Amino acid sequence: MATTQKAAPAKKSQGFQGVKGAFWIIVVCFILAVLFFKYFLGNSDHIGPNGEVIDGNMWGTIYKGGIVVPVILTLLFTVLALSIERGLALRTAFGKGKLPQFVSNIKAALNANDFAKAQDLCEKQRGTVANVVGASLRAYKEMEGVSGIKKAQKIAKIQQAHEEATQLEMPTLTMNMPIIATIVTLGTLTALFGTVVGMIRSFAALAAGGGADSQALSLGISEALVNTASGILTSWVAVVAYNYYTNKIDKLTFALDEVGYSIAQTYEANHTEEA
Repeated sequence: MATTQKAAPAKKSQGFQGVKGAFWIIVVCFILAVLFFKYFLGNSDHIGPNGEVIDGNMWGTIYKGGIVVPVILTLLFTVLALSIERGLALRTAFGKGKLPQFVSNIKAALNANDFAKAQDLCEKQRGTVANVVGASLRAYKEMEGVSGIKKAQKIAKIQQAHEEATQLEMPTLTMNMPIIATIVTLGTLTALFGTVVGMIRSFAALAAGGGADSQALSLGISEALVNTASGILTSWVAVVAYNYYTNKIDKLTFALDEVGYSIAQTYEANHTEEA
């Protein structure tokens, strides 16, 4: 009769794992954006008593971008905040040492059948990869004590333990990434909206009385261009942040797959089919 044991549950990464309540980050960023817009951009050093920009001041020009500016600033601040949050979370996930060196050391320990060293490496490294590798190694040792089932089934159980541990860790890696990806599009669309609003104001000034009010016309064009530039900047930052962290996550998942395959292959090479 087959004797089976249930694999020990994988340990979740310790340390900073990210902010789950991203909604509150957005709220705080909105409040900061409004305060920045009103009290810094709209400061008397930038805007004159009649609402004019003082000597072409850059901050005052941005302030004249209108009500769309705080929205774009909210998106920009949110991207910056979530970029810092993802950076800290992925730093925890990668562990204490360099990931390529850790993977290399684990594979060397597996090739030498030194599982005690492999476990010790996981304890020192910590982080997502170390936790997943540790869960796979525990499953490996447990399968060595199981009798009555085929080797292929044991390998499948080791791989299953590896996949379950990976699934436990993945939400920490990808948390809040969809928000950054959404802001890539929202930044551009909000900029387009602000541009349209500014052009509407310009054409309204042009149509007033059949002639052009140069101040109102320039104000509308300025509003359109400020919103365009601000939105493009926000989308640019979001694209860079998203691609950068996606690349880091891909590297980490590749390392997980590489070590998981090595553990399964080690069991395959070191064990024969039971009679």
